[in-house]
Amino acid sequence: MNQRSFSQFSLGVCDYPEHVDEIDWAEHARQQRKLGLTWVRLAEFAWAKIEPSEGTFEWSWLDKAIDVYAKEGLSIVLGTPTATPPAWLISKYPDILPIDENGQVKKFGSRRHYDHASEVYRQECRRIVTLMANRYATHPAVKGWQTDNELGHEGTTVSYGGASEKRFPQWLEHKYGSLEALNQAWGNAFWSQDYSAWEQIKAPNLTAVRQANPSHRLDYQRFCSDMIVEFQQLQIDILRDVCPEHFITHNCVIFSAECDLYKLTKPLDFVSWDSYPIGMLEFFADWESEDVKTEYARTGHPDLVSLNHDIYRGLCDQRSFWVMEQQCGHANWAQYNPIPAQGAVKLWSAQAWAHGASGVIYFRFRASHYAQEIMHSGLLHQNGQPDRGYQEVQSFDPGIFPTNTQNSRVAVLHDYDSLWSYNHQPHNQDLSYWYQFVMFYGALRELGVSVDIIHPTQLKNKRYDLVVSPALTLLTPESAKSVLDVAPYTTLIFGPRTDFRDQYGKAAKRGQFEQLAPIIGGKLINFDSLRPTLQQDVQEEDDSNCSFTASLWCESYDVDSAKVLYSYRQGPLHGQAAVIQYKQTITIGALSKGLIKTIIKEQCEQLSIKIEEMPDGVRVTDCGSHELVVNFNQQRSSWKGMALLPVDYKLIPKVEH
Repeated sequence: MNQRSFSQFSLGVCDYPEHVDEIDWAEHARQQRKLGLTWVRLAEFAWAKIEPSEGTFEWSWLDKAIDVYAKEGLSIVLGTPTATPPAWLISKYPDILPIDENGQVKKFGSRRHYDHASEVYRQECRRIVTLMANRYATHPAVKGWQTDNELGHEGTTVSYGGASEKRFPQWLEHKYGSLEALNQAWGNAFWSQDYSAWEQIKAPNLTAVRQANPSHRLDYQRFCSDMIVEFQQLQIDILRDVCPEHFITHNCVIFSAECDLYKLTKPLDFVSWDSYPIGMLEFFADWESEDVKTEYARTGHPDLVSLNHDIYRGLCDQRSFWVMEQQCGHANWAQYNPIPAQGAVKLWSAQAWAHGASGVIYFRFRASHYAQEIMHSGLLHQNGQPDRGYQEVQSFDPGIFPTNTQNSRVAVLHDYDSLWSYNHQPHNQDLSYWYQFVMFYGALRELGVSVDIIHPTQLKNKRYDLVVSPALTLLTPESAKSVLDVAPYTTLIFGPRTDFRDQYGKAAKRGQFEQLAPIIGGKLINFDSLRPTLQQDVQEEDDSNCSFTASLWCESYDVDSAKVLYSYRQGPLHGQAAVIQYKQTITIGALSKGLIKTIIKEQCEQLSIKIEEMPDGVRVTDCGSHELVVNFNQQRSSWKGMALLPVDYKLIPKVEH
């Protein structure tokens, strides 16, 4: 990743001149300048407008549009239009279309309708990206590029046939070298699944009777993720060669789960993501009551928004990122799409800065009056009149925010191998990787603790006092070594299912904690997947009055050198250890938010990490020289004697003692 960053916090907008009459362009650009915007993203879905038929190009509209924005002093991010191959290309090369899990071809008529492994489509992308890069490489207003759009989203990562299925055996042969090694790695002796030829291996869908082998599924997910990485890299190589002075970014998505973003984002100059806080509420699924969703229906939940900010800052090695699409009104794609509360757009913008963003780009400027996003709002209504978001952006001053120098003492570990393995076999229909992750992350944010979210292998880049690992269920040897290396001087907190699978997705032969055994001090006895109506009491060993209730998942441990901190009471795990500690490492086996928060709080206090018990809906973020306090409640709140208006924020200089 190149060391490009932006120290000044700036604003912009996504605009689509091809969606409106040319007579409106100049007025739109003028309005954007008056709003204080300095960036505009263009053309990421415009392939058919640029090349309406094979070899016939209509550049003039985009040339004119770029000049109109440039005249108003706006800097431009161009999107490579590869997310939307045009109809003529699909007609000529129908084999580039992806295959869904049911074996059906996905048709033309939306977006990202292509198989990332298709060499035919890759060649077409090389052609259009090269032409576009050459045309705008020297335009003074064009400063950067966004590759494609929201790669690894909406089930478009995996194609279960076509080019991907044909390429998969080659990827496996390169990885394993021999079928004997693959059969052993996948455990193919089970149900007589051994392969005797590479071409026998297909995509893991439509398997008879029950689910596919989880190791097969894991490797196919890894393979499809790698195909996206390759697909993007061919565009990056062209842009680096033709436009060496331009930055390159990509806009990732909410709770991205389909592609390994640590690989995808590594060659970028900085990372971007698309923030839609209200739609994000649905990622709670059934974890939270409808009352909680109603409370935050017009603001989104502060911890879900900040978690995504922290993930994307972590992908940048704690450097600045952009929000490439910031919700500025009601969206169109969620199950429910309320109008944001008054002040929410400003609140989200300030929160993005607090977590490390140096740019916020609003989606979109003028609401579309046709096609799939008719119901999605913009800064302007369809008729061109300002919407509420326009007025909030007009009164938002990015200049008051200094350079963010956040320096957290706490890291939270996150990785995609664990995410995929956990979700392939959750063993409880109400559980998921994100459910468990949010439980630990939310406890830290409720205590006012600012954190870095990183991959385990990033531990070597910075020393942390506390490392929290919510759901590191699959450990590669490299990740295990990174964790073991920091254990002598770092307090570690592990959640359930830690180190349960090896790098191939199999359960370790010597049981859970096979790789982390030197720092755990105990072994798994058993795990218990609980129905929603079942609960398990957990009691502190040294205080019979301190107890918690766990739900959905409990696992118990047999200790050798570890100390038992909490044990189960009643039920099949009665008397067995629920939480153990060996030296500076604590392992929590019970899913109980109260228990998790209590343990994290105790460890922060012992490490002299500043904690603040935050009111519901109020959060604080340490930004170096300042703190930002946000109130996501639609009623007044208070914190440390400070009055907080509904859906508002305060930027507070830190007083040095």
